[in-house]
Amino acid sequence: MTASTRRLSEVARHLVIPEGIVTTGWPQVEAQCAEWGDEFDEWQRGLGKVMLGRRESGEYASTVGGITLSIPRQVAKTFLVGRTVFGLSAQFPGLKVLWTAHRTRTATNTFRSLEGYAKRKAVAPHIKPGRRDGMGIRAANGEQEIPFRNGSNIMFGARETGFGRGFDEVDVIVFDEAQILTERALEDMVATTNQSRHPHGALLFFMGTPPRPIDPGEAFTARRNEALAGEMVDGVYVECSADEKCNPDDRKQWAKANPSFPHRTPERSLLRLRKNLPSDDSWMREALGVWDDTSTKSAIPAAVWADLYDIDTAQPHPFALGVSMSADRKWTTIGLAGHRSDGLIHLELLKVGRGSTWVIERLHRMERKPVGTGVLTTGPAGSLLPDIKNGRGMTATELAAGCGRLLDSLGIRIAEDPERTVGEEAPLAEPTVRHSGQLVLNRAAGAVRLKTLPKGAVTWLEPEGVDCSPIEAVTLALQVLTDGKSTPRSGRVQGIR
Repeated sequence: MTASTRRLSEVARHLVIPEGIVTTGWPQVEAQCAEWGDEFDEWQRGLGKVMLGRRESGEYASTVGGITLSIPRQVAKTFLVGRTVFGLSAQFPGLKVLWTAHRTRTATNTFRSLEGYAKRKAVAPHIKPGRRDGMGIRAANGEQEIPFRNGSNIMFGARETGFGRGFDEVDVIVFDEAQILTERALEDMVATTNQSRHPHGALLFFMGTPPRPIDPGEAFTARRNEALAGEMVDGVYVECSADEKCNPDDRKQWAKANPSFPHRTPERSLLRLRKNLPSDDSWMREALGVWDDTSTKSAIPAAVWADLYDIDTAQPHPFALGVSMSADRKWTTIGLAGHRSDGLIHLELLKVGRGSTWVIERLHRMERKPVGTGVLTTGPAGSLLPDIKNGRGMTATELAAGCGRLLDSLGIRIAEDPERTVGEEAPLAEPTVRHSGQLVLNRAAGAVRLKTLPKGAVTWLEPEGVDCSPIEAVTLALQVLTDGKSTPRSGRVQGIR
């Protein structure tokens, strides 16, 4: 059996379909695309039928829960969803579509691809006329759109620039790069569909690859967890992936993960992708669709860390600093730990910046000084130590002590296997730290793991391809602050923010 004739149920590792589907709008879309010169593989036809499946009421069965596609790169996600959106736009006058990616570059690349499709000889008559190549297509960044003669419109933009806010009566939203989608962005954009006038209800597409540890992938992960737990009753979930612990260069696994390989996606395309992805972990996620093993994720459970967010924390005093640098020396972080007036300890990042030439000047111009600034002597930032006033060289043993101190302050019990998550275990005590919810610090805390040292000590362990220097910076600051050389007193730190 060739890949082109495999059914959706045969290519999907996980497949969730809403109950109550009695009809589908796919045949009309497929017929329109056929007029435009497109054809689909059998699994794509199956997915199209499910995505546009309708209940007896006429509403899309997934109008509430949306359509979530966890599918690797080079599997033609954009082809299928793009053709679907074009077909719906031609079929339903006045359809309003937002196509949003996290990055401007991704949104622009998608726009250019679909712009080329719109200019096809067979498709062009459906596009609103204008001055640009005889069409009303707008290509300026932030205003990219493909308008149809019947009043439908597909607009493109990046979430990182705020695209999607302020719209109303939106009928379809495509969340490209859904593995980088915050709950806040999701809430802002989903609200735009509340007044949708589409007769079958609004549609939300979430498509992406498994998130990296540093990605804000909570929304995408939550949708997957809901689907795998059997709790997704009003949405579609499709996941294509290789086996979790497979040989990353096994061509059979490539075919298992990618139903378009090799008849539509040739081997050279995947070889090119293989060469340009930085690690096996990246290849497994992005090319083979394999999700990270959640049992080996952060040593700091997300629920514990989230509960300690306190935006109203006053600037603490006394305070200590820690300076840490990424292994590739591209980023340097100044972390802060300080005593609050209520006896708790506040953690935050004073600054994160490229390179390190700015660090000394930033430290020297602080109006009020820290009790000390910790720097790991054996780390990349060790070269900065001679120029830091009141700098304190920290050994690996002292960093490990700070690591244990932070875990104690978070109220976290160390598991028997420190490299595994401790999120299922109850805290030892009430946490005594708070933080200001900075995204960079949140990402580091959400990714870092633990490494066992002699005599039962532990220290931070970075997963491959992840920079956890921000959590090291606040750990060094905490160790300097709480090693007996400082005592809490009232006051505020000036010039920190």
